[in-house]
Amino acid sequence: MQLKDKVAYITGSASGIGQEIAILFAQEGAKIIIADLNKEAADATAAELKATGAQAIGVGVDVTNEDQVNASVEEGAAAFGGIDILISNAGIQIVHPVEEFSFADWKKMLAIHLDGAFLTTKACLKHMYAQGRGGSVIYMGSVHSKEASLLKAPYVTAKHGLIGLAKTVAKEGAKHGVRANVICPGFVRTPLVEKQIPEQAKTLGITEQEVIKNVMLKETVDGEFTTTEDVARVALLFAGFPTNALTGQSLVVSHGWFMQ
Repeated sequence: MQLKDKVAYITGSASGIGQEIAILFAQEGAKIIIADLNKEAADATAAELKATGAQAIGVGVDVTNEDQVNASVEEGAAAFGGIDILISNAGIQIVHPVEEFSFADWKKMLAIHLDGAFLTTKACLKHMYAQGRGGSVIYMGSVHSKEASLLKAPYVTAKHGLIGLAKTVAKEGAKHGVRANVICPGFVRTPLVEKQIPEQAKTLGITEQEVIKNVMLKETVDGEFTTTEDVARVALLFAGFPTNALTGQSLVVSHGWFMQ
């Protein structure tokens, strides 16, 4: 029970990677706040966790809306007595060449990935600092936090930015016992990635299977997708780490796609 009685606020956790992290953290004793744009899905995931004996609530939140972020964090903190872990995971994907990217879509991507990370961090740090028991802030980056791919200018920009934010939070939070890290997964076969396959096939003029083999998994050592379980286990490593030894660090989880 590495996270016994810790309170985890996890965005985008009604499905995909976020949901897998919520399930594992609950198994490790954490109290879970399922924060998702889809309130019904958040409540349903929380109900599934409670059915296993875990403590969980669902909250609806648009991570680009400061009032909603603050309200959802306060609701979770009131329910469980504070916030110990933030998993900033909410995200979307839009793919176009730079010259065809609308400014509105650029701003939307940066708002969800970067503004959302900033707003949830600010709201959660308030509790972590006041509680005096430290905390862990974990951002869901990507291999694209380290390198670039075609058609993903705002996504790559945002994911690079999360590393800078984490480093700053690590330095500022150290005196409060708050650590900050970034997880950088390769392609995980979530609904977000499934949606990209036909989009990239159309844009690049190749088959969907060629997108998987020659674009998404080409640089891996084994031609395998990263799994939600892979990512959740790294989140547990960071959230449960007992010292500041790893603070400010990012870890690539990609079946060898990118090696540091």
